[in-house]
Amino acid sequence: MGKQSWKPGNMLYPLPVVLVSTADKKGKKNVFTVAWAGTVCSDPPMVSISVRPERYSYHMIKETGEFVINLTTEKLAYATDYCGVASGRDVDKFEKARLTPVKADIVCAPMIQESPVNIECIVKDVKTLGSHDMFIARVEAVHADEEFMDGRNRFRLENAHPIVYSHGVYMSLGKEIGTFGYSVRKKR
Repeated sequence: MGKQSWKPGNMLYPLPVVLVSTADKKGKKNVFTVAWAGTVCSDPPMVSISVRPERYSYHMIKETGEFVINLTTEKLAYATDYCGVASGRDVDKFEKARLTPVKADIVCAPMIQESPVNIECIVKDVKTLGSHDMFIARVEAVHADEEFMDGRNRFRLENAHPIVYSHGVYMSLGKEIGTFGYSVRKKR
């Protein structure tokens, strides 16, 4: 079997799909869906999100330099899709998607109560790239839902049933197939 040759495109799939919550300086809040998100650096902890300038939340992030990344789950799949297609210019997406905004510790943007992990971020740099601008941000605080802590005080995100995005489809993550370093671990 051969391989087809396609035009250049973003084929790095699946992607994390996250809900990004924002607020402007007047306190108006919004939440929108982002699939262009990722880790940039581990020390200091930094992440990035890429946002089209025409998105309603774009000006909020530019104005305040802050946002919260909220991880998504199977239970949040409907809200995740809704917040990616509805505009905060027209509706209160927190209300319509039945999401609960809660005060963050450091940033003015709210966290989403229903998310198992909330990552408070402060923008350090913005890269204009074309269709999207990339916001590179330092992680200032992380909040993990105690519901997903096991008996050894280990966070078990898999028990929250996280989702990813691939070519227009939301997918739940599958079974564990190995742990970091298992390929070189000595057999006993």
